[in-house]
Amino acid sequence: MFDREGREIEAINLIDRAENLVDKNEGEEAINFYEQAAQIYLDLGSYIKLDELYVRIANIISHFKNNIQATYRLKSIIRKTEELKLYEVSAKLLIQLGNIANNMRDWVTAGESWQKASEYLNEVDPEEFNSVCSIFLLKAGQAFERSGLKKDLGKNLILTAVMKINRFDELYEQEEKEALELLSRKDFEGSFNKFISIANHFEEALKNLSDLIDEEASKDTMLNAKARFIHFVAEYQTVAALCLRVSEDRKHNEKIKELGKDSLERFKKSISLLKSYLFPQVSDFDNELILRITFDTMLMTIIQGMLGIQSLTSSDYLINDIGENKKLLKQLKNSPYFKIAKRVEKVGIREVFDDLLKLNLGHFEVIRNTLIQYFQKL
Repeated sequence: MFDREGREIEAINLIDRAENLVDKNEGEEAINFYEQAAQIYLDLGSYIKLDELYVRIANIISHFKNNIQATYRLKSIIRKTEELKLYEVSAKLLIQLGNIANNMRDWVTAGESWQKASEYLNEVDPEEFNSVCSIFLLKAGQAFERSGLKKDLGKNLILTAVMKINRFDELYEQEEKEALELLSRKDFEGSFNKFISIANHFEEALKNLSDLIDEEASKDTMLNAKARFIHFVAEYQTVAALCLRVSEDRKHNEKIKELGKDSLERFKKSISLLKSYLFPQVSDFDNELILRITFDTMLMTIIQGMLGIQSLTSSDYLINDIGENKKLLKQLKNSPYFKIAKRVEKVGIREVFDDLLKLNLGHFEVIRNTLIQYFQKL
């Protein structure tokens, strides 16, 4: 007959021996006894005890003087918990691994560990762990930003983290899908409402950025995130205004002007923030940032064309104060979005529809094609 009680007593004795070794600063040997006890609880199906033991082991490992040895032992234990699909335990261990890797300035391992921890906690209970998942996604993004290999992934994770903590990461995708469906059915007011709703979500996230990101400790991260969210608010407001414009209903004229002017100011702010990040650099400019800043410049020219105003020359606003940074100036001028902005300024928006149709606009491809199709008929 299976002696469950005897096995439990054996596990308790192993834990006692492990604790005595910890008191003597013999952590490596202590872990061996903890792991033997963990195997007994695994055989008995006592997963709550397993959770406690693995967290205890991770805590001891985190105090190893040899960080390489600590990461090796942690990775070994994490593999076991992953095989057993103990996702919450795996997440706790991965957080510890991320902490150790971060102290070692191994940004990629830290980022990968925290990102995976976030994913596991989301798997366990997305509602309960929403805030924790968001924080570790943010930490992962910041770690990747500091690495030379995964900077773009880092920026995207920071964006996702902020959206997640504001609980509109999934809602955003759903509302954009609905907006496109309404647009395809020529329900311009309906699509306008959806795009404005998305813009409002980003505006709310923008207001809450300081609750998530410490600007003093992470100045570049905050600057980048702020510029990106301002960009998103302005971008979706612009698309919303274009939906009203293509409806040709004069009752919307004031709303179009209001949104257009507000978006124009936001694009100026986003461009200013990105310039403050780019200007101090002398080479190796982030191409994604070059595309973003020139994309905003292009949208400024489109808004002014839509409103029939010329409050500023968008291309000049971008490059006038660059000074002697000739490499940056050359890269900005070579951007396809900058070239379109210059063309719009020279010949007007209607003359560049064909150029816009050839341009890669990412997830705005469908919106672009639909709106230009309607505008060409006006």
